[in-house]
Amino acid sequence: MLSRREWLGTTLGAGAALALTPEMRRALTMLAQPDGTLIQRAIPSTGELLPAVGLSFSNHVFCADPAALKAVLKAFADNGGRVFDAMHGNAAAENFHINAAGELGVRQKLFWSVRGFAPAPGGPSQPTAEGAKAQIASLLERLNVSKLDLAMVNPGSGTAHLDVLKAEKKAGRIRYIGAQVISDNLYPQLEAVMRNEPIDFIGVDYDVGNRARVEDTILPLALERKIGVMAFFPLGANAGTSCGALSRNLFARVGTTPLPEWAAEFDARTWAQFFLKYVISHPAVTVARVGTTKTAHMIDNIGGGIGRLPDEATRKRMAAFIDALPALPPLPQNPAAAPGIAVSSAILKRYVGQYAAASGFTAVFRLDGDRLWVKPGTNPEAPLNARSESRFQDPRGPMFEFQLDSQGEVTGAVLEQQGPQGPTRVRLVRK
Repeated sequence: MLSRREWLGTTLGAGAALALTPEMRRALTMLAQPDGTLIQRAIPSTGELLPAVGLSFSNHVFCADPAALKAVLKAFADNGGRVFDAMHGNAAAENFHINAAGELGVRQKLFWSVRGFAPAPGGPSQPTAEGAKAQIASLLERLNVSKLDLAMVNPGSGTAHLDVLKAEKKAGRIRYIGAQVISDNLYPQLEAVMRNEPIDFIGVDYDVGNRARVEDTILPLALERKIGVMAFFPLGANAGTSCGALSRNLFARVGTTPLPEWAAEFDARTWAQFFLKYVISHPAVTVARVGTTKTAHMIDNIGGGIGRLPDEATRKRMAAFIDALPALPPLPQNPAAAPGIAVSSAILKRYVGQYAAASGFTAVFRLDGDRLWVKPGTNPEAPLNARSESRFQDPRGPMFEFQLDSQGEVTGAVLEQQGPQGPTRVRLVRK
C-alpha cells in the first residue's frame, strides 16, 4: 500500500485520475503525514485485522454523481480502506457498490459487508428465509466470490434470517455473521442476540454526541462477548450520508467553533478526524463506517484512522467539549409533513401496487381507509399527503407523481427528491 505521502505525490502529480478541486488540494496537503497508514483492528472471533475506517454509499446512489462516488471509492481503496458496506436489501445501492468496485478493479481486494434482506419482486411484502438465502446466492455470483465476508441482519425481524446466516456460515458461504440496528428502540433485541447467539459482529449507530446507551451497555457487552463492532454514522446521523435533511449532524453542532489546540495531541487536524478518532479509540470498535460524495472528504476521513488515538482521559475531555456546545435549534416545521388535500378512496385505489425503477429500487403503495401509504425501498412505510389527485408527498420529503395514459390507466410514477446537486427525477414503472 502506498503511504499517504506517496499517494499525495502521485495524485497531485498525475492530476488525471481525479479531478482535483482547490478544496481537494487543500485537504490533501493539510492531511499529508509521514508514514501514514490506517490503524488496524482485530476481529475478536478470529484475530483477523481490518483497517479501522470503512465506507458505504447507502442512499447516495440516488442523488450523487456516479463518477464522483467512484472517485471516492478509488481514494478509499488506494489509501488502504477495505471494509465496504453494501446495503443489502437496497438493490440500487448494492448494484452500484458491486459495479463500481468491479470497474475500478478492486472487487477482490475489499472486505464486503452486507446488511438486511429485501422482499422478492412480486412476492410477500416481508422478506422470507428462502428469499434471504436466494439473495446470498445472488450476491456470491455477482461478486464472483465463494464466500461473503460479513452479513448482518436486523434483530427486529425475528430469528429466521439469523438462522439463515448461521446455516450459510456453517456451509462455508459466509465468513462472519452479525446483527445491526440504527434505532434505539431495538437495543433490547440486539442485546438478546448478543447474549444468546454465536455472532461475530454488531452494527450500531455511535458518535461522540450519541454515546449514553451505546457506551453504557452495547459496547461493554461486545467486549465481554468478544463481538466486533461496526460503528455507523461516526460523524453524526445523516452527516454526509444521505440525500435528505440533516438531523443529528456533528458538523452543524460545532459550526464555526475552532478545533481545540489539544486535538493535535492525538493527530486530529480537522473536526472529521476529531469525531472519528473518538469512535475508533473505543476498545470495542473494530471499524467506523463513513459515507461521503466528495474525494476530499474521504481523504479527510482516512486521516481519522491514522496516527495517535486519544486515551480514556482525553476521550472524556472530547465528550465534555461537545456536550458544552449549544444544542442545535429544533428543525423548522417540515413543509412536506403539512396535511394534504382530500382525495376520494376510489381515486386512491387505482394507485395501489408495486412500482420499480430501472436501478432496482421499488416503491409499494397500499390504501388504508382514505389514506395512501408508501414503502420506498427498505425505508419504513409512511402515509402520503395528497397535493393533487395525482401528486403525493412523503412526509420525509420525496414526491410521487402518478402517470396516467389517455384512458386514465396508471402506467407508472415519477419520484422527485432533492439531492446535493439539486432535484432528481426517477421514473417508476408499474408492475
